[in-house]
Amino acid sequence: MNETVITVDRLCKSYWIKHQLQTGRVPNERFSELLSRVLSAPFRRRKVEDVAASQEEFWALRDVSFEVKRGEVVGIIGRNGAGKSTLLKILSRITEPTTGRVEIDGRVASLLEVGTGFHPELTGRENIFLNGAILGMTRVEIKRKFDEIVAFAEVEKFLDTPVKRYSSGMYVRLAFAVAAHLEPEILIVDEVLAVGDVQFQRKCLGKMREISQSDGRTVLFVSHNLDSILRLTTRAIWLEGGCLRTDALPAETIAAYHQNLHDTTKVINLSERPRLPRLLRNLKLNTVEFAGLGSQAWIYDFGEELAFRCRLQVNRPPSRFSIAYAIFNATGVEIASTRLPLLFPSGSNLEECTVGLTIPGLRVAPGTYALTFGVYSDLGVEDYVEAAARFDVVTNPLAAELFVDAIRAATIPAARAEILPPEPVE
Repeated sequence: MNETVITVDRLCKSYWIKHQLQTGRVPNERFSELLSRVLSAPFRRRKVEDVAASQEEFWALRDVSFEVKRGEVVGIIGRNGAGKSTLLKILSRITEPTTGRVEIDGRVASLLEVGTGFHPELTGRENIFLNGAILGMTRVEIKRKFDEIVAFAEVEKFLDTPVKRYSSGMYVRLAFAVAAHLEPEILIVDEVLAVGDVQFQRKCLGKMREISQSDGRTVLFVSHNLDSILRLTTRAIWLEGGCLRTDALPAETIAAYHQNLHDTTKVINLSERPRLPRLLRNLKLNTVEFAGLGSQAWIYDFGEELAFRCRLQVNRPPSRFSIAYAIFNATGVEIASTRLPLLFPSGSNLEECTVGLTIPGLRVAPGTYALTFGVYSDLGVEDYVEAAARFDVVTNPLAAELFVDAIRAATIPAARAEILPPEPVE
């Protein structure tokens, strides 16, 4: 089980990017001059500095090194353009590295793009045999697995139809079914699974878990779905700008990745904002602070308590006011909101007060969410900050059984708010 099957040593990959030189119209240039310049361009001798300026060396990967043991499921995360797909293409022997060394021990099956390894004019049945032969399987082995492949892909009705007539989802289903069932020692899967529907994505994740745990095969999995990375993989690699930033347990790698995406501080300063019309500002939001335990202020497990401290500047204290929040998902749809009434202590003459806001048992689907805050009094809207804070929800593996299909959008228990006593002056 501890046998190394993939060795990546100081891997680098560069590309030359060409830039078109300035050929647009010069200001105040007459049409006859423009026409003469364009027609004579092929015959003009280009300067050496112009040739050098028209291309640029771009490093997609820089000095990347790691090892993968047999039976490991390794997730690879990073922003678009971080070098993830380039790395997988080198491991799949689609492209060669510029410098560095890659050693692979075992048969590799890759699913990198929709339609990879398929011939559009051939039927689904014919492409199963074609793709199996490319992966090094004999005809007998393919026939033995044929029924399982077709059942998993759910394309029985269109099996004898040319795949050029398949939808992208059908393409992916058949391609993944072939790659997963023809027993490769190493399975490499890119973000292509995102093309399939949710039900099939779950099916694929279950199959990858099965082939790694029961069959002892190795899986490399690229995904922007960090919840899938957390639940499926045994280890995660974060690439940034072509460099390997973190190689650790999935939770540690995701935490480092999130801290890079977000401001690492727990306190968000809202005081320097232009005054919006129709806001009274007797009470003004100055800061919002993540009050949860631990250092990962932006990451919450499914079902974890979400706590904030809102610090208010008090200009004219009303006797009664309310603090409000709204949670929006990544598409901008409001999934929850509430207003919580509060009373100022009688006779108080505070210039500043802190309100503690707690949402117990945050049961929302994994993803990124934005929090909007508002302060209201009997006179109207005192202050309002749209998307004041953002946070991410992941599924804790220990609580995975709680995340059932019935939870489609959000289940948020009643929140509570209280005015906190002033902090002691040191």
